[in-house]
Order: sequence, then structure tokens, then C-alpha cells
Amino acid sequence: MRVFHAAAGLAVVLALTGCQRTSMGGFSSQDASPAPIQAAPVPSVSSNQLPAPTGNTSQFPAAPTSGTMTPGTAQQPGTQVAAAAGGGLDVTKESMVGNWRVSSAGSSCDMFLTLTNLGSGSRGGTRGCAGELTTMGSWEVAGKQVVLKDRSGNAIARLYKTADARFDGSTNGGQPVSLSR
Repeated sequence: MRVFHAAAGLAVVLALTGCQRTSMGGFSSQDASPAPIQAAPVPSVSSNQLPAPTGNTSQFPAAPTSGTMTPGTAQQPGTQVAAAAGGGLDVTKESMVGNWRVSSAGSSCDMFLTLTNLGSGSRGGTRGCAGELTTMGSWEVAGKQVVLKDRSGNAIARLYKTADARFDGSTNGGQPVSLSR
């Protein structure tokens, strides 16, 4: 038994003597470290209105005159709220549960909706969203619309079912919002 302990002790000592530091330099204060990066000057930023387009402007759509759509006009994707508000498809809370892809303000993000109660609605949240949707904390179905709410329970967006797996609407700030699977 003593031979076994002696052999084990010798193996540990040999293993520890074989360990060595692989980094450059020792523990002295003279170790080389990279020099700090110098700050680059940044020019000042200014804000001005863009001039009206000149030349052939037929390639541009007409500027909107108000926040409402007139029946029969072409609609951009995600702005079908006016048509859907009057004749939106039926919505059930159970059909909303799960992961949704959100398109808003030209960017995409994820939304997760659950049936877990939170105040007067159900728990929900977003990941990677911008603007008002970053504050989303709950949601509820009210008639034929889905209301997204902030963490305080205030409505931040209203959506209507426009297709089997698609909802379109807008935020309180007027940004179009689309949910799809």
C-alpha cells in the first residue's frame, strides 16, 4: 500500500512540474499591453429639411394628404387597417398563441404571445423590435381586433386579421404593423 501511495505522490509531483505558463511575459509590471486607441474627431451633426424633388417626379407616389385611406385606393403592405376595421375576420385568443414575425417601420422582429394572465390581458413580448413595440408586455382580443399593450396596460397597437395567418394594423404613433407566421 505504501508503494502505491508513493507512486501516486510521485505522479502528482511530476505532473505539476510539467505544468508551465504559456503566456508571454512574467508577472512583472513591465508586461507589454496594447496602447489605448486614440479618439477620432467626429464632425458635428446638423438637421435640415430635404428639398423637394426636381425633374421627373412621375416615379414617386403622391404624398399622403391625411392619415385615412379612401376606399378603392391602392394600399401598401401592412396598411390594410381601414379595410379590415369594417370587415375584419374573426379572431380567437387561442389562435393567437405562439411565435409571430413582426414587420414594422421597415424592420422585422419576433413577438411571442401566451395565455398566461397579466392584468386585463395575456402575457406577451417582443425581441429585436424598435419603437413602440419594445414596450409590449401584454395583449388581448377585443371583438375582431387584437390589442397590443405596454407593461402598464396601455394600448400601443391595434391589429385586424386580414388573412389566415396574417394580421395588419398600426401603432398609436401611426406606424404600420404586420404579424405573420
